[in-house]
Amino acid sequence: MEFAEHIKTANVEDVVLRQPLQPPSRGTLCITGHHLLFSDREESDSRQVLLLLRNIDAIEKRMSGSSGTITMKCKDLRVLQLDIPGMEQCLNIAHSIETLSCLDCVSAMYPFFYRPVELSLPEQWGLSSPEMHYSQMKELVIMRSSQPLLGANRKRCKEDELLLQAVIEGSDKGYIIDTRSMQQAQQARMTGGGFESKSFYDRWKRFHKQMERGKALQESLIKLVEACGDESNNMDRWLSKLENSKWLSHVQNALSTAGLLVECVERDGHSVLVHGSEGTDCSLLISTLAQLIMDPCCRTVEGFLGLLEREWIQAGHPFQQRCAHSAYSHARLQQESPVFLLLLDCVWQLWRQFPLALGFSEALLLRLATEVYASDYGTFLCNSDQERCALEVKERTHCLFQALLRPTERDYYSNPLYERTELAIWPSVHPQSLQLWKGYFLRWTQQVRHLEEAQEEIRNMVIEWGKLARS
Repeated sequence: MEFAEHIKTANVEDVVLRQPLQPPSRGTLCITGHHLLFSDREESDSRQVLLLLRNIDAIEKRMSGSSGTITMKCKDLRVLQLDIPGMEQCLNIAHSIETLSCLDCVSAMYPFFYRPVELSLPEQWGLSSPEMHYSQMKELVIMRSSQPLLGANRKRCKEDELLLQAVIEGSDKGYIIDTRSMQQAQQARMTGGGFESKSFYDRWKRFHKQMERGKALQESLIKLVEACGDESNNMDRWLSKLENSKWLSHVQNALSTAGLLVECVERDGHSVLVHGSEGTDCSLLISTLAQLIMDPCCRTVEGFLGLLEREWIQAGHPFQQRCAHSAYSHARLQQESPVFLLLLDCVWQLWRQFPLALGFSEALLLRLATEVYASDYGTFLCNSDQERCALEVKERTHCLFQALLRPTERDYYSNPLYERTELAIWPSVHPQSLQLWKGYFLRWTQQVRHLEEAQEEIRNMVIEWGKLARS
């Protein structure tokens, strides 16, 4: 693809950039095929801002006389403003940003062009393979799948029945957690889906735990971000908007359902099958949280990234569809849904409630929340492993998870207070125990910036104390 055809004006002088937590700055704006580059010429150190165009969720244009203003609302929730001299230049820049920020061609995206000096393309892409995971399985089994395709005629699948029978061999029963309501599961029969019939799966007990997905979850995120951007300083209004977004209700529901799964496996000692409709969204969310609650091996930096790779990348979560836009875009697609962001929020709740039990820091969760929407790496490209193979993603792009495990990166994203425990970490799901993830949703406010600086200072002190103790 020729990016130049979408760039009518590549450079503009005397542009004013306004961004969160920084004073306005004047300098040169440059547009490339994948980035917006701003260089501050008034500063002696020539500060630069490099923004991946894919990170821009929506833009707004406003003309005034012979100049114009472009407001860019980013997927990482930043809001940037460019004051550009010259109406034609402003319109050209706006057109380039609108076009290049939402290219549909995966192979034209930046991960295929990203070639940092310190990295070489890996011979083995990723942290593990499904075969390695299967070889490590024990009698503790959590399965996930899409819904059975029974249809209105209640068709049978002998192979499916035999497989589930083999899983609970030697046990009196197993559990099925369906992330749809009973009514939704019954309605699915009209389009060929459904749920397991008691007569053919008599040793399996089924629970229905309805979880919102798709459009409902996307609308919840939009309302939450709108509430976080409310500058009225009215506490009652803020709390009302927060409650109406229902985001924390989704967090509560996800942790509660994961807790049910853990009870079935950890306390009752039975295998569990989790499914909804497609088996690529809520079932992944629940199985990931359950393993994090139960398994200490999943709580280290390496273990957590390996868990995400296994449960989300290899299992085929459609990242390209779900994360095409964030909370600001006006182009709403039916496939969009912030399920992965909801997972990271739930993990943050665990991290906050058990500050010693998780080996990674909040910074890792924030990095992943940013990378899933716009990244230099190929890890979150495409909708399935099949698509990644067809586009040679593993041969032509760098792997984010491998990059995060380089020594310097790994040290930064580690929790210096981490103490391994073999016990399950049972989260409290009472409303008063769940909090808004300020580090993400309010990350561009002065209050949170001061909190981040304090946390970083505490982190450095803990690391120094650790070094002194070892010496």
